[in-house]
Amino acid sequence: MSPRAAQKTTIRFGTDGWRALIAHEFTFANLERVAQAYADYLRQQQGQHKTERAAPPLVVVGYDRRFLSEQFAERAAEVLAGNGLSVRLFGRDVPTPVVSWAVRDTGAAGGVVITASHNPAEFNGFKIKAPWGGSATPDMTVEVETLVDARPPQRGSLAPEARDGLDASVESYRAQIASYIDLERVRAAAARVVADPMHGSGGRWVESFLQGGALAVETIRAERDPRFGGVNPEPIDRNLAPLKARVREAGALVGLATDGDADRVGAVNELGETMTMHEVVPLVLLHLVRRRKMTGGVVRTFSQSVLTKRIAAAHGLKLHETPIGFKYVADLMLRENILIGAEESGGVGVQGHIPERDGILNSLLLLEAVVSAGRPPSELVKEMHREFGAFYYDRRDVHIEVARGMNLVRQLAARPPAHVAEYLVKDVERLDGTKLVFEDESWLLFRQSGTEPVLRIYAEATSVEKRDALLEHGAALAAGA
Repeated sequence: MSPRAAQKTTIRFGTDGWRALIAHEFTFANLERVAQAYADYLRQQQGQHKTERAAPPLVVVGYDRRFLSEQFAERAAEVLAGNGLSVRLFGRDVPTPVVSWAVRDTGAAGGVVITASHNPAEFNGFKIKAPWGGSATPDMTVEVETLVDARPPQRGSLAPEARDGLDASVESYRAQIASYIDLERVRAAAARVVADPMHGSGGRWVESFLQGGALAVETIRAERDPRFGGVNPEPIDRNLAPLKARVREAGALVGLATDGDADRVGAVNELGETMTMHEVVPLVLLHLVRRRKMTGGVVRTFSQSVLTKRIAAAHGLKLHETPIGFKYVADLMLRENILIGAEESGGVGVQGHIPERDGILNSLLLLEAVVSAGRPPSELVKEMHREFGAFYYDRRDVHIEVARGMNLVRQLAARPPAHVAEYLVKDVERLDGTKLVFEDESWLLFRQSGTEPVLRIYAEATSVEKRDALLEHGAALAAGA
């Protein structure tokens, strides 16, 4: 091996692609290596299903609003084209679910999105999209990763048609959203809504669907800012201060947030309080079942709410419980009739759409649920608690060495404590990390990241006081590990 080859960055894929620090690992040279590996993968797939006069596989390429994203997307497209693939490149930043929709709409062999989603501004990434309009499976990404450096990058020129032909898919996506959401009813509401794309590629997409009626809608943080205003573009409480403030100032019914590439959703109620996904998902589930009269399976990831389980049971819906990560939800959506599936971090998939997280659709679906109920979000949550039991959720991230965190999770699974604070531990579940379950179905979950020095501690309990006590005790266990 030459000294130059020995200095190459090792490329490691995550759940649906590769992400890394811009100008460190995420460089044009490394991007070319990854794009070449993906081109080789697509060519291999074509070879396995080759017909006499098979056309070159089509690949859709999109990008977000991060630093240099459009230039990175152009370079990736050039490498794909250099391998004889047919390429369609979006002419402007678009939400990731729009790229996913375009992949399926055009019958493409796959897609690429240059994005690091909700990660800090210093990161960018290469997300792979599958032909069905969802994220690549782990098997796909493993195969692409093994092809990195199998051949040197083949860079070519983009054909004139590479920059055309996606307007129809954008309009098709808009028609899909308009047919899925009762926009006429939502627009007729005498209320105010605040949208917050957090400077990401969600832009004014949510607002664009809501204009033209009695409903007043405004968008904050709509302009592009590659620094995302100095916060991570993740729609969680600590990053939503501007949205919470604006909802209170404007007297809005609800605030709707999307992450950096608009595949995740976040929300703020009429009091200016951040709603957790343990409130949003059960409310949307109830809306789909009771008002829309829809049915199907419910996917509850390991850190999702007890309420989701109870609502599914009350309505006779099959419940699937999976490890944490939307890839598990998507896998079930491809194989079974799933009504809704969600992860704690804001990724939600629903029946009748692509098997993909879509922050635009889910923002509008939550708004439809609130408008249809005729009551503000905080009252809907209280009603849900009265019917199914009150549960309150929070999470803490503790910085700890990976080995120490892993050891703590293993110890808790092998020798769980009899009590946490003064609460009796009734059961231990080990689907993804170690979950201590209490007599009233409250729970405390420990999960160590395998790549970062972060131990995630989750809790859902029947009171705020109990939730906070569990989290405090969990943090103390981590400190002593």
